[in-house]
Amino acid sequence: MLCFLNSCSKGRGAWLLLAISVVILELAALYFQHVMLLRPCVLCIYERCALFGILAAALIGIISPSSAFVRYAAILLWIYSSIEGLLLTWKHTMIQFFPSPANTCDIFVRFPVWLPLDKWLPSVFVANGDCSEKQWSFLSLEMPQWLLAIFAVYFILGLLVLISQFVKPKARRFFS
Repeated sequence: MLCFLNSCSKGRGAWLLLAISVVILELAALYFQHVMLLRPCVLCIYERCALFGILAAALIGIISPSSAFVRYAAILLWIYSSIEGLLLTWKHTMIQFFPSPANTCDIFVRFPVWLPLDKWLPSVFVANGDCSEKQWSFLSLEMPQWLLAIFAVYFILGLLVLISQFVKPKARRFFS
């Protein structure tokens, strides 16, 4: 399996698949927000940013997957973004499971001064919901719980791809 992941990471197809998976999740988030009229909270917006980090990693990987430097940069960004997503969704899940005045999230998103995403693209990055409010569930899991599972899958895959970089691909034998 690691040999397979190694060879996949050196081609554009796997990176494109990673990018498509993130785009589908981002489109689903926008559907929930603008069609189903669910209000995203601050942590929801930060979780979107973590997904955009994985998308950036995929786009970096697409640029030149045969270059070890580019591939490692993409894999490390992928793993970092998935860890951030895991931490954010864990916090969000705990706020929903154990709501209290002491366990809350911020009222407004805080982006760096040099990257005011909420000003540049408010339809995607403005938060107007409450982190403790349960607005949607599927198969008895709330949105943050689904995202926790999704980020865990992204993290495990990213880690396996990183480990696979240290496995030498097997030479094909035509005559045994």
